[in-house]
Amino acid sequence: MRSGGSRRKVRSSALWGSGKRETGSRSNALWGNGKRRTAVLTTLALSLIVPLGAAAGPSQKTDRAEAFVAPGLLSAAQASAGKTFSVIVQGKGGNQAAHAVADALGLSLKSARTFSSIDGVAVDLTGAQILALAADKHVAAITADARVRLAAATTSNDKWPFVTGVFKYWASGATPAAPAATIAVVDSGIDASRPEFAGRIVANVNLSTLPGNSPGDGRGHGTFVAGIAAGDYAGHTGTAPSAKIVSLDVMDDQGMARTSDVIAAADWILANKAKYDIRVANFSLHSSVANSFMYDPLDKAVERLWLNNVVVVAAAGNYGSPTGPSGVPYAPGNDPFVITVGASDTGRSVSTNDDVSAPWSAYGYTLDGFAKPEIAAPGRYMVGPVPVTSTLYAERPDHVVEPGYMELSGTSFAAPIASGVAALILGRHPEFTPDQVKGALMVGTKQMPNAADLSEGVGEINAARSVEAQSPPNPNLALDAFLVSDPGTGTRSFDAASWASKAKADASWADASWSAASWAAASWSSASWGSASWSDASWASASWASNAEASASWAEMSLGSASWADNAGGETPVLDAGAIDAAELAAVLAGTLDP
Repeated sequence: MRSGGSRRKVRSSALWGSGKRETGSRSNALWGNGKRRTAVLTTLALSLIVPLGAAAGPSQKTDRAEAFVAPGLLSAAQASAGKTFSVIVQGKGGNQAAHAVADALGLSLKSARTFSSIDGVAVDLTGAQILALAADKHVAAITADARVRLAAATTSNDKWPFVTGVFKYWASGATPAAPAATIAVVDSGIDASRPEFAGRIVANVNLSTLPGNSPGDGRGHGTFVAGIAAGDYAGHTGTAPSAKIVSLDVMDDQGMARTSDVIAAADWILANKAKYDIRVANFSLHSSVANSFMYDPLDKAVERLWLNNVVVVAAAGNYGSPTGPSGVPYAPGNDPFVITVGASDTGRSVSTNDDVSAPWSAYGYTLDGFAKPEIAAPGRYMVGPVPVTSTLYAERPDHVVEPGYMELSGTSFAAPIASGVAALILGRHPEFTPDQVKGALMVGTKQMPNAADLSEGVGEINAARSVEAQSPPNPNLALDAFLVSDPGTGTRSFDAASWASKAKADASWADASWSAASWAAASWSSASWGSASWSDASWASASWASNAEASASWAEMSLGSASWADNAGGETPVLDAGAIDAAELAAVLAGTLDP
């Protein structure tokens, strides 16, 4: 293909159309009129995925290519035909991505990385090769093999086990801790020498391809996450202390990962879930590039886990604002199937009445119109284990509360509480599907009357209500209608094209998720969440057009070598901010106070 030649053009689908808002836009209880989300949409539209050639000029040809390409990647490829880019090429099933790269470009795949959780291949291509491959009918999408950032920050508390009620499932006297399913922690690794995990780390695998990744947990983040999810040590007990743990290291010592490394972790879980009885996977991280779940390869990978009976829990992210919704545009937290968790600030007491959303906890709509997060869990002023040799420990000595323990904050530390409770639910009900576990987590929450709308989903997690749920509703019921099975393998997948067509034509498609009688019986009102759980205002009216700012953002985030700090909102340590009041603790343990 000639460098500097005319741009190839991707199809202009019925879903995206011209990008102009329809003149007769819907306005009802489910959709609203979209006006209150204008500010959010303006921000999110800058980094939307667009059809290749969406910014096509009048001199372009009218022939249509088959693939969708991220806007920044498209602009960069067009501007630098000879430059090399790290990308993930997705095919349309049946290993078409690898064949397309090999056949269309004549490239050897010896140095490429293929996956089993998605039909995709991670490979380095020149700008010209990207533009050529975008025209191949076997290719579905081409996205950046972007950096992934941790969804954490700094600080911890001992109040959270009582706010969430998980202490009821710990060992007590002759009573052992409640049974729990195995949890896979996809993070920066886990320090297996820590007493919190003695004998319970059943697999420890390094999948990072970035240089500068020390053995064990060089960053310290993964050990902290694992401690909150399943630690078992006097004074520092986690959510599910009986759970076995699988450590999948995808981060270097600066807390960075490549998207392909995280997908490789999903592959590993798929291949080994039966061997280790992995039923829960925790992702306290998120991509650095905003994307639609219909095209993002990481979203497809976690969906594959979900549809293969693995509950996926993702952190919402720490890019929120105390003044209003930020949106949740990054994988995997933007995926509608998975459980996305926001961080709450537990206030002064164990009651949820004074709890609010942490000011930096991301919330709002995804680029595809789904409200996130679904639930919240304590995530501010948390205390957990961190290796004393880790970079996090060295960088933030003011957050060290005792040798080997730090006070940290972030949605990274709210997510493992949900993962731990999910493991407890499966310990009680191993027959539950991921949809049922998600329903149990949601229907069991307690309301947070002082939290902003949508900021904490349906409410703050409550272990007892969720673990004891017998017939939980299915929050993904409306999505499940678009699942299809491969006639040859029986593998289930989400038919995004059919969903998009239905969503465009039918404003009430999502009502099915909230029609179950069990939602109506919940202590919280389903009306507010049900009417806001999906909104066409967040996607149908978006321009989906490439622009200079989106291109610059992509180039800076995906190609740059910058790292990201773990501190949420630049918070400073607050002594004992997360500690439970002694009188309240006595009342809770005596059974006279039920948080």
